Amino acid sequence: MKIIGFAGSNSSQSINKQLVQFTLDQIESIETEWVDITDYALPVFGVDLEEEEGYPDNIKKFLDKIQSADGLIVSLAEHNGSYTVAAKNLLDWCSRFQTKFFKNIPMLLMGTSPGGYGAKNVLGAAEQRFPKFGANLIAIYSLPSFNDNFTPETGIIDLELKKEHEKCVEQLINTIS
Repeated sequence: MKIIGFAGSNSSQSINKQLVQFTLDQIESIETEWVDITDYALPVFGVDLEEEEGYPDNIKKFLDKIQSADGLIVSLAEHNGSYTVAAKNLLDWCSRFQTKFFKNIPMLLMGTSPGGYGAKNVLGAAEQRFPKFGANLIAIYSLPSFNDNFTPETGIIDLELKKEHEKCVEQLINTIS
């Protein structure tokens, strides 16, 4: 059994990357693996490019990697109320290569932001869209006000938010076990 986690951000300072890595570190009973989408560089999607050059090798490598998992943990950064350009481009390439690319793999979908809304706009969009890509959404978790509710040393510091996070992780583990 293996859970793979990644964040929909290409920022080296991404708070969503921190949240995924923290979450993976909390799982002791199952093998976990962190995947950084920046290791799978892709050109900006375009129909003309797809027709001229086909699918980039990195899209095949990325899909092989995530499709090897028994569970997925994905945390989405929010830019202007939606997906980051990096996440949207990745989703566009994946869905063109294989429509249901998440292959019904159980997923914990998360998001965090510095503001009090906790990336809920992008989470709402993903909750609507990801099942069309074959995602099996087990739980959705939002961590608002990241800088107030998370420290690298402790992780999630607000007790209620921490309990909710633990419940979501447990739901994913129970689903794949």
